[in-house]
Amino acid sequence: MSLNLEWPWLYNVLIIMLSAAVTFFAIPSIIFVANTRHLYDDLEKDRKDHQHGISRLGGVAIFCAFTIVSLLFAKYDDVLSTNVLLTSCIILFAVGLKDDLAGTSPTTKFIMQFIVALILVTMGDVRLSSLYGVFGMWDINYFSSISLSVLIIMFFINAFNLIDGIDGLAGTIGIIVSLTFAVMFIHMGELGLAILAFSLVGALAGFLYYNFSPSRIFMGDTGSLLVGLISIVLAIKFIELNKFSSTMPRPAFLSAPATAVSVLIIPLFDTFRVFMLRIMQGRSPFSADRNHIHHRILKLGFSHLQATLALAITNILFIYLAIIFRGFGNGLLIALFFVVCMLINWITTILLRIKERKELKIEYLWK
Repeated sequence: MSLNLEWPWLYNVLIIMLSAAVTFFAIPSIIFVANTRHLYDDLEKDRKDHQHGISRLGGVAIFCAFTIVSLLFAKYDDVLSTNVLLTSCIILFAVGLKDDLAGTSPTTKFIMQFIVALILVTMGDVRLSSLYGVFGMWDINYFSSISLSVLIIMFFINAFNLIDGIDGLAGTIGIIVSLTFAVMFIHMGELGLAILAFSLVGALAGFLYYNFSPSRIFMGDTGSLLVGLISIVLAIKFIELNKFSSTMPRPAFLSAPATAVSVLIIPLFDTFRVFMLRIMQGRSPFSADRNHIHHRILKLGFSHLQATLALAITNILFIYLAIIFRGFGNGLLIALFFVVCMLINWITTILLRIKERKELKIEYLWK
């Protein structure tokens, strides 16, 4: 597999740098305003790992940088409606900003996320039209396509929101996701979508300068909801543009759904895991706790930076596995990813038991 070297890579670098510059130079002003107006991250203090007095408005800079640069350079109307995408981003921006400044009820957030997902699916045609052999199913009817796609979009919007729990994690994973899709879109010749992804890469890169531990600002819901939205939109478009058809008997990427799963594996598995645990405990899947994978890594004695790097490397390894074994097919690859994730989670649990009980016993393998 070789990249399309005719595409001016310097142009991509300049887009990243421009987007990063907007975020980089905007954040000091945001921090100044937050300090002046006392707009701090003091909600839910008992679940925080940091000192108080840190703004949650980094997402404002991310949104501005991404929107400005993508509107200036990305031409993708043939595969994705600019109006629909921008409308969805603005709605989530408003919801996130309200939540970061004064808090928002889970019901309100859920309703607004549903509206955003429905707009994208019905008006922007951002939807999965097939299960690509997963569970032995292929093409699905229009109603099922809409229902499934709305649920997936809402899931990933929340997934990135949930992994934004330690310094640098959501931004780093967001860069890995966007950069991976950007490179793959270039290989496919979808340059408009590639620029869209590069715009988010730059916006997050400029933000991370201020967010790596010790963090001076957080992205908040304003940023994490946007990153989740753009990530799943890129993923769905990547999958659908690699669908087998009469006009595309051999797509650029085999096993595209499994590849997309590997790119999104960290927020996907973490959210799936905590949702299942909460439901099994008789709690709401949206109730808050400190049982996310990054919290568990911190309990092992890792710093915020070490935990972020560990999860980033894990994400990259999953992407590598997906590309190397893409001939296995979607069902087998996704099952393999799930088994590996369960194995990693099991090993983490054993290490936590050893650390907490200060001894090693064979029964720690299962209890």
